[in-house]
Amino acid sequence: MENLSTKFQYNNVVNISRAFVKIMRPKQWTKNLLVFAALLFSNNLFNMDLLKLSLYGFFLFCMFSGSVYIINDIVDIEKDRKHPKKCRRPLPAGLISIRQAWLFVMVVFSLTVLASYRLSPLFASIGMAYFALVCLYSFYLKNVVILDVMTIALGFVLRAVAGTVLIGVRISPWLLLCTILLSMFLALHKRKSEMELVAKGSKGSRKILEDYTPELINDMLHIVTSSTVMAYSLYTFTGAHSVYMMGTIPFVIYGIFRYQYIVHTKDMGENPELILLNDVPLIVNIFLWVVSCVVILYWL
Repeated sequence: MENLSTKFQYNNVVNISRAFVKIMRPKQWTKNLLVFAALLFSNNLFNMDLLKLSLYGFFLFCMFSGSVYIINDIVDIEKDRKHPKKCRRPLPAGLISIRQAWLFVMVVFSLTVLASYRLSPLFASIGMAYFALVCLYSFYLKNVVILDVMTIALGFVLRAVAGTVLIGVRISPWLLLCTILLSMFLALHKRKSEMELVAKGSKGSRKILEDYTPELINDMLHIVTSSTVMAYSLYTFTGAHSVYMMGTIPFVIYGIFRYQYIVHTKDMGENPELILLNDVPLIVNIFLWVVSCVVILYWL
């Protein structure tokens, strides 16, 4: 009987621990890989000291973003309970309580700020700015048309900027421009997929979707998609790197087209992180793009 009780307590601890990890949405941490962009394009990828710094920065930014996801889930718990997929998240599913979530996020955020400050005060400031921005988004900006997707884009920019200040290199305007456009491309596709769910009768949708129309989303996507390709192409033409960087343009075009294909045929636009983790052709394309960039920037 005592063994059964011990086993039950052990399983309960394991389940709660898994719920705390899940509520930080580790599948979305792929977005924080932008921290490494400055390392790659500043020709410091093989500098072990800077690589170690970027790895620390990546982990800490995962903690910053994970903390924000917890707060977002606390704010949206009632809406998520009505959502066909989000209802399985730890909070709406009742795996952890709101009180436990608040305690957990306060501990994680406090430790992350302390560790970030010891690594770099400026990096810590950017991390806290990101945290404040996304909290503002969760409580208010996600309900303001156009500003909602622009806020998401700014969050991606802060990730890229955090990577540059951490290793002490100049912030490239091309890096910022391409980051803004690509993140808006992802955010608009997310809104479009959410609108399609509503059209199919999904409950618990975002209020902001009432301010968008399919025509508006499509017009914005046309502008952002073409601008993304043009901005990256101009970077390869005019950047201080090898002219051979033009050879990476097809990877960018294919990646954008492949993403659009998946969104339109497999209804996955609401979860871009799942596309990046599960679509083999897209993963192979990103890998080949990274390898091409490394070969061109470091050996040609």
